Amino acid sequence: MKTPYYLLLIFSLSIGCQPKPIDRLNAQIEEILCPIDGHFAIAFQDLKNKERYYFLNEGESFHAASTMKVPVMIELFQQAEQGIFALEDSILIHNQFKSIVDGSDYAMDIAVDSQGDLYGSIGKNTTLYDLMYEMITSSSNLSTNILIDKIGAKNVTATMRKLGAEKIAVLRGVEDQKAFDLGLNNTTTARDFLIILESIAQKEAASPEACDKMIAILKEQKFNEIIPHFLPSDVQVAHKTGSITGLHHDGGIVYLPDDSGYVLVLFSKDLTDFDEGTNALARLSELFYAYYIADR
Repeated sequence: MKTPYYLLLIFSLSIGCQPKPIDRLNAQIEEILCPIDGHFAIAFQDLKNKERYYFLNEGESFHAASTMKVPVMIELFQQAEQGIFALEDSILIHNQFKSIVDGSDYAMDIAVDSQGDLYGSIGKNTTLYDLMYEMITSSSNLSTNILIDKIGAKNVTATMRKLGAEKIAVLRGVEDQKAFDLGLNNTTTARDFLIILESIAQKEAASPEACDKMIAILKEQKFNEIIPHFLPSDVQVAHKTGSITGLHHDGGIVYLPDDSGYVLVLFSKDLTDFDEGTNALARLSELFYAYYIADR
């Protein structure tokens, strides 16, 4: 059985006259990323020790892809707590949306949606909560657009500003091709995504009860190729991925069995080999886990 990479790293850090953990971390990150044709950003924060953090290209803007669904979830919980609606309220499943460019109609394509089953229920009703659950766990684009129509993209962005995320911009729903062609995209930085994930972890994104529910939903994420991929089975990850052509993201709250944890955001773009880039991100997650448990 091959020794896990993170155990090799811990062993190397325990040997005398070796570089400090942070220097070793820098060297290992370079070793992982240098062979990969692409561009990356990293944001790491220990949830209990604010002096333990790591940033790389953290302020650079990236297409948010499906990571923007976490801000949508936060806004849903906040509006529910304000009494605007209840998450158990019924809503019609529809597939007709308005472009933010000119108000023209467009529809979602089942062929490019990760949750195709919902399309069979168009014309029927479901609950806001069920749509939100599918938006996060299955990354349903149809659910996302229905919910953004309900709560308003501008409201989502305004709430992110209040949480301290200064550059996240949620402009629209998914598959608005006219907006995409004009560069009107949902964007974020690794630092901002870390800020909003940390606000959930610290029970500040909404009420503590709502944040607990958000964490529970994020832990049921079905796409686990990056942050959780190489981690031990007793480590839980509440996270959200995002991907489009040449781009793969993951950001999450990593919980160890002793209730300690950290937030990690891994962004990539301009990948010429998507699978190779994804594997590199998963190795980075393993690396940060090793760094966390070796020096605390």
